[in-house]
Amino acid sequence: MEILKGVVKKSIFIVLPAIVIAFFFESRKMPLGIFLGWLFGIFNLRALTRNVEGLVGSEKAALRIVMLNLVRLLTISAAIFMLVYYKVVNIFGLITGFTIVLALILIEGMKVK
Repeated sequence: MEILKGVVKKSIFIVLPAIVIAFFFESRKMPLGIFLGWLFGIFNLRALTRNVEGLVGSEKAALRIVMLNLVRLLTISAAIFMLVYYKVVNIFGLITGFTIVLALILIEGMKVK
């Protein structure tokens, strides 16, 4: 959970200026894409940390965790597909927001020993 808190705190300081900068270049789709990509990344990280913590304590929870991960992955994929298909967001904005979270996960992971 410590990595999740660090990623959320640090990503806010990167995502908010990125949204403001994107707002000057494109009216709505790019900033919304960055924000939703960031939200999907944080949601994904939160679900992964909860699943890993649940996996450590029990032996029979493995199948349940695998199913929850599949449902989570399908849900995120369907949401992203619908947002891009109906042209609600810019795909590069989604990728940017998701990449910010991914980069901070890697940085926070390197700090943990």
